[in-house]
Amino acid sequence: MLHRRSEIDVKLLLFAIQKTMLFESFLVKRFPDPAIPLAAFVSESASLTEMPKLAPPISYPDDKNPFQSDGDNGLKDEKSTEQFVKVPSNPFQGAISRCFEPFMDIYVDAQDRNLAELMDRFAEDFRLKGVARPTENCPQEGGLGAVLPSCADLFVFYKKCLLQCGQMTYSGQALVQLAGVFRKYLKTYANRVLVANFPKNSSTAASIAAATTGLIQTFLKEGETPSPSRLTEEEVRKICSILTTAEYCCETIQQLEDKLKEKAGAEFAADIDFSPEQTVFNSVITTSIQLLVNDLETACEPALIAMTKRQWQSVEVVGDQSGFVSAIVTHLRTTLPILRNYLSSSRKFFTQFCIKFANTFIPKYVAHIYKCKTISAVGAEQLLLDTHMLKTVLLDLPSLGSQISRKPPSSFTKIVVKGMTKAEMILKVVMAPTDNPNVFVEKYTQLLPDSDSSELQKILEMKNIKRGEQATFLELYRNQGPSTSQTQLATAAAQGDASALGNEPESGRIRKLEMLIRNRL
Repeated sequence: MLHRRSEIDVKLLLFAIQKTMLFESFLVKRFPDPAIPLAAFVSESASLTEMPKLAPPISYPDDKNPFQSDGDNGLKDEKSTEQFVKVPSNPFQGAISRCFEPFMDIYVDAQDRNLAELMDRFAEDFRLKGVARPTENCPQEGGLGAVLPSCADLFVFYKKCLLQCGQMTYSGQALVQLAGVFRKYLKTYANRVLVANFPKNSSTAASIAAATTGLIQTFLKEGETPSPSRLTEEEVRKICSILTTAEYCCETIQQLEDKLKEKAGAEFAADIDFSPEQTVFNSVITTSIQLLVNDLETACEPALIAMTKRQWQSVEVVGDQSGFVSAIVTHLRTTLPILRNYLSSSRKFFTQFCIKFANTFIPKYVAHIYKCKTISAVGAEQLLLDTHMLKTVLLDLPSLGSQISRKPPSSFTKIVVKGMTKAEMILKVVMAPTDNPNVFVEKYTQLLPDSDSSELQKILEMKNIKRGEQATFLELYRNQGPSTSQTQLATAAAQGDASALGNEPESGRIRKLEMLIRNRL
């Protein structure tokens, strides 16, 4: 048989294995062993001639993983039946069929070709059909319906290959080879079906460039902002579907690995490792979240630029929230409910989206505050009001637009409070008079104890202090060491305790502003 190996194809191999196992079953019946169920061998060998066929397309995977031992597809029974085949208590069982072990690579190569054809079909179907739209029967696109049907089809095919190969072999070497093919096409699926279908026009840099070149003149006036290039609703739905599909793959891959190790045995278990493939799908999830964050940041970017273009030194009275805050809040209230709906089955990734957005948006907001030059004390009060309004909205970001109010995760709350409190402290320093450099530097040290001289210089530039005069403040700051009272005042300021700042000259103005904010809320 070795000399005619080139003439053997997978159909001939399966046919030969079937006939051999049938003959072995006949011998087992003729010379029975009471410890072995006789019917098991007939039922096992009868299914070996058929190659695994793809199950009919399904809209989403079942609640239970196809590789769980207690699944609904009879995997537990198949597993127990296979154990009788793999444990040759009868001397006739496997006496002849073991000779086919060196030729199982023919079967594995056949599955490689079948999976290559499946990948072509999956990629083409996703390219032509995209993600299913909501229907009357399934009005919400989130949940299990967001997982691509091709993903479930792939793992059902894997399961059938795994069961069939396990029934035909007595060692785990063929399963190790089959696991290599599985790994190969998991990466192919991630690259050709998932990554390849990310929107091509979702680059934040490109969107911001389009929003700031040639269009910046349109929002020199407060409230007039251009419409940057954003993701369409269909593209957002596609990204969320890719994210939930990658999540499903990560969970199912672990079950697949465990099942392969179980069937291959302890001798070959160490050769089966799907951790690189799980890393690939985790990177798909990370990329999906980043694309959604970039899209929302792109929408908020023109409002932040409009904030820097406002003439803050001309503000005479503190009024309602500025137009740029209203624009940002509008984008948040429009985008968050859509994403929450599409990611309803992946709440942890929606939370990750909120955390990542806060981690990137708040530092960008602080950076744009430093660009507001020149700003008067009243202008700083107005911007402080705007900052507090924005802080309130950001704290409610995970539940924004939802009928059910949920307490946001503490990790998210800490990020927002820390970042936006720093923005508020910067503006309170800007509100302080610079007549006495010592008092001003002491105020800066109290409110921003973790800052450095570079941030002090940015604040002085916001107040339009000339370069020559800045040297005095910077020298005082470098020579001034923190004191216990300053540390206590800084802590009190970070917690919003206005009474701790009662001895400061402008504390009355700050208390009035905080009272105004509370009344507005």
